[in-house]
Amino acid sequence: MESTLKSFRDGESVLDLSPRSCVAGGVEDVYGEDRATEDQLVTPWTFSVASGYSLLRDPQYNKGLAFTEKERDAHYLRGLLPPIISSQQLQEKKLMHNIRQYEVPLQKYMAMMDLQERNERLFYKLLIDNVEELLPIVYTPVVGEACQKYGSIFKRPQGLYISLKEKGKILEVLKNWPERSIQVIVVTDGERILGLGDLGCQGMGIPVGKLALYSALGGVRPSACLPITIDVGTNNEKLLNDEFYIGLRQKRATGKEYYDLLHEFMSAVKQNYGEKVLVQFEDFANHNAFELLAKYGTTHLVFNDDIQGTASVVLAGVVAALKLIGGTLPEHTFLFLGAGEAGTGIAELIALEMSKQTKSPIEESRKKIWLVDSKGLIVSSRANSLQHFKKPWAHEHEPVSTLIEAVKVIKPTVLIGSSGVGKTFTKEVVEAMTANNEIPLILALSNPTSQSECTAEEAYQWSEGRAIFASGSPFDPVEYKGKVYYSGQANNAYIFPGFGLGLVMSGAIRVHDDMLLAASEALAKQVTEENYKKGLTYPPFSDIRKISANIAANVAAKAYELGLATHLPRPQDLVKYAESCMYSPLYRNYR
Repeated sequence: MESTLKSFRDGESVLDLSPRSCVAGGVEDVYGEDRATEDQLVTPWTFSVASGYSLLRDPQYNKGLAFTEKERDAHYLRGLLPPIISSQQLQEKKLMHNIRQYEVPLQKYMAMMDLQERNERLFYKLLIDNVEELLPIVYTPVVGEACQKYGSIFKRPQGLYISLKEKGKILEVLKNWPERSIQVIVVTDGERILGLGDLGCQGMGIPVGKLALYSALGGVRPSACLPITIDVGTNNEKLLNDEFYIGLRQKRATGKEYYDLLHEFMSAVKQNYGEKVLVQFEDFANHNAFELLAKYGTTHLVFNDDIQGTASVVLAGVVAALKLIGGTLPEHTFLFLGAGEAGTGIAELIALEMSKQTKSPIEESRKKIWLVDSKGLIVSSRANSLQHFKKPWAHEHEPVSTLIEAVKVIKPTVLIGSSGVGKTFTKEVVEAMTANNEIPLILALSNPTSQSECTAEEAYQWSEGRAIFASGSPFDPVEYKGKVYYSGQANNAYIFPGFGLGLVMSGAIRVHDDMLLAASEALAKQVTEENYKKGLTYPPFSDIRKISANIAANVAAKAYELGLATHLPRPQDLVKYAESCMYSPLYRNYR
């Protein structure tokens, strides 16, 4: 990716540490609550010591019925709670029972969001202990529906909304956020939410959901996370005519007006929070996503999960799958359906790993990777009409107009879907893949489930049980001819929480491609023999905190190696250090 993005930066690399990046700012965790061990007493500070009714209304410190007799006396809670004292475990059991009573997934999502606003630690305890059950609720696929209906279900703000009305005042807006020690920001402009298109201001559900996973899966403390939506309008007519829509009622700003607002935002972020705050771009449209990553990659700590996170998690799955399909990475031929930010990002990282293994130029590795977009196979005869990020993939070949034709002539061993269009891996396509390969690898990555290129059941049935299959959203196990098949989930949640933790704990100031390769390598190593026997190319999410610690350690090690880490001296055991940095949702005892 760096080789592609450098062309937009006049050859400037993230390792050059541009003097344009030097801005003062940033703050510390003054009271040390987040660094205290679990058995230490902490003071429930807000702007003063929280007590009484205000303590019960503060989600960061509220424990509900778990306040002890001593705490009820010390913090004026007598009479404000029923007399019973409940453990956190019992509270968790009761809430999971209640959530399971809901039949509509969106109701479960709303129940979880209500809990997050009421009792933060209990929310994260539930999510960590029941991650495989609750991950699809707080994130894809249910978060997609939540974003579509965000105006109707909106109760109270969960992040910062920065619109064109705030132009010239963005630094002041950032200072309105109550937390000062911010380490991770997830920001969207809502133009390309999952596979659902332009949802404008209602895309806020994505940063909120992503940061919940940063804390639950990666251990970044919730108080250090900030969700932000940049509202520049929407081109979604349905939303503009919806009386409950919560954003600006105007068409999207573009060009200079758009980029000036984003530049003010990026400058204000660094000025307010310092050099080491991670800014994750989320669900920006293709043309803006590449531009922003190229522009700020050398001056800020930035990461695009749709381009880089997706690429890293898919590369990990492909590397792990080699044990099942055989051969080395450079021996395989890849065909992509979808040539947007996800597709080209994945392709570039695979090519980078290939060139690293073969010690050949990346241009040679790219020749093993083919992309199909809405106009057919990307070939050199189309070069003049292609967007800049597609041009490296325009190879010499006769024009091919459909995916099925491309499968037949290219004869790929790996088929990857990142088109955002459902049902595009048809029976004919899967059968053609199976005819060409003993064990075809098929990855249907588009989210949510309705946009998946094919289902797990279709992949196994049409390939007669021979395919290795993974998807972006989860699918239940499939029984075919008496055998149960388990599909992997190429979910970015494997990568970005641990990746972010690695950047934060090392004090990294830039993101480099080698860090993405390090994250992929760490994830692939977590797949066990038991997983392989089930046909899985990803480890179970139940081990996600251990996985995230290993990814964080690998990413941090690479940051130190590249000279991009500022947390010195380097910890001796990075895995143990990562585990020690992780936020714990267990209740704390108050003075």
